[in-house]
Amino acid sequence: MISDPLFIIGIAGISLCLITWIRYSVSDQKSQPFFIKYLSTISFISAIALLLSIFYNSGDLGIVLLAGSIIAFIVMILGYFLKNAEIVSTSRGYLIPILAIFILRTFLYEPYQIPSGSMEPQLKKGDFLLVNKFAYGIKVNRIGMPNFLNNDPEYGDPVVIIPPHNPVPYIKRLIGKPGDVVSIIDKKVYINGKALKREYIDSEDIILQRRIKYSSSGEIVTKEIEAKGELYYEYHGESKYIIRNTVGENQQYPQEWTVPNGHYFVMGDNRDNSNDSTKDVGFVPRENFFGRADYIFMTWECWTCLPSFKKAGKVN
Repeated sequence: MISDPLFIIGIAGISLCLITWIRYSVSDQKSQPFFIKYLSTISFISAIALLLSIFYNSGDLGIVLLAGSIIAFIVMILGYFLKNAEIVSTSRGYLIPILAIFILRTFLYEPYQIPSGSMEPQLKKGDFLLVNKFAYGIKVNRIGMPNFLNNDPEYGDPVVIIPPHNPVPYIKRLIGKPGDVVSIIDKKVYINGKALKREYIDSEDIILQRRIKYSSSGEIVTKEIEAKGELYYEYHGESKYIIRNTVGENQQYPQEWTVPNGHYFVMGDNRDNSNDSTKDVGFVPRENFFGRADYIFMTWECWTCLPSFKKAGKVN
């Protein structure tokens, strides 16, 4: 992300505006230079560029907020040292909200948008969730063991993780704990030889997207395929949630995994269309747990779509 042009433009623009504003505030100039009135516009555009860079590169906004809080604090102390009331009041006006947002996102709740359909049918691509950051302990960095209040995830939790192979957070269902033997036989999940209870609900027509590569040209195209999905209630621990099995998909031989110490086994509710512990994600280290998805507050499927609040409520 540091090498991203948008990130460089954002940091450079904000730094230039900050230095220019401090120099003007401590100067004895009677009239306001013409460029001062453009500082707010330049800093706003720079901030937008910085946020876009963080969004597109799945960067950690918390680190940026922490850096912003430290800079605002240093500038405020500088204002006290220079006995400049304008610098003190302005920097304090930035410090308080930036620090408050940092504390809220880092230690309490952080918004998260679902990037795929791996948790359908209940959670869909475009849903915005509130992730409980203190559910499994309090920590500053995204990856690492909690510094305080270390609590282990429970069976059936909708967990947000940082996959070992990808910095982009995923949301999955916690299926296996350290030492568990997880088996899948005829699309039924077994934990230590005991099948998870499930109840058939209904079937539905679904559309699958398949990427097809033509050997002659090397072109990759995405085609939509009609399929049938079977919906079940699945019970695991204290949790009850809906899963989908796609008829005719992934008809595989029985599979079995033993979860190693310090790791967990996760699966998507959209069982046949999820990149999870049965595929590339593999076992998830304890330090890669980002939080627990507690609430859904908005659905925004695309930039040209209107946001919807019909699904707002607690996540099962």
